[in-house]
Amino acid sequence: MMTIREDLRVVASHIHAGSRVLDLGCGDGELLNWLIRRRQCTGTGVERDPDSVLVAIERGVPLIELDIDDDLDMFGPDSYDVVVLSRTLEALFRPDLALRQMRLIAPRIILTMPNFGLWRHRLRLLSGHMPRSGDLPYTWYETPNLHFTTLDDLEPLFGEVGLRIEKRIPLAASGRPRTMGQFAANLMASSAIYVLQRNGDAEPPAEA
Repeated sequence: MMTIREDLRVVASHIHAGSRVLDLGCGDGELLNWLIRRRQCTGTGVERDPDSVLVAIERGVPLIELDIDDDLDMFGPDSYDVVVLSRTLEALFRPDLALRQMRLIAPRIILTMPNFGLWRHRLRLLSGHMPRSGDLPYTWYETPNLHFTTLDDLEPLFGEVGLRIEKRIPLAASGRPRTMGQFAANLMASSAIYVLQRNGDAEPPAEA
């Protein structure tokens, strides 16, 4: 039986069968492999970590190595149905410019972002230390993340780059949707998945 990480399962549930998917920062190709085999999707993964690239290739995932900050213009307008960006936006030099480019590539973007505003992170900052958790697992000197944000600070950026929020799914530390849903999400959610729609495009039908 093919399994998939909990948060990726939520992402996959918002991708229609047969979609053309561009998975930026795809890691070992877990999501794209599942979508190809279980949802008859086609697509491309983008990854630079050598160990992850090898695993993705072994899985048969179509993959290219490029710099997301600099090379997204190689993808033509509307060349994909959806762009996935899972736990990658925070590692980019200019998230705003990358999102503007992504909205040209596909009408929908699904991204996952850790929430720096989680109450545990706030308490750790008050104690004089940088936060660490399952969603922010690195020490300050080894982290690949360049930008840390709360959900409340992140969301205005979407409107600035021409995207609107179709759905926000706050996640618990397990990667599953929170039982409390949207209640106090900026304080209580460990991370969140955003389903974004390009402004001016019609919303797709709801997933069955």
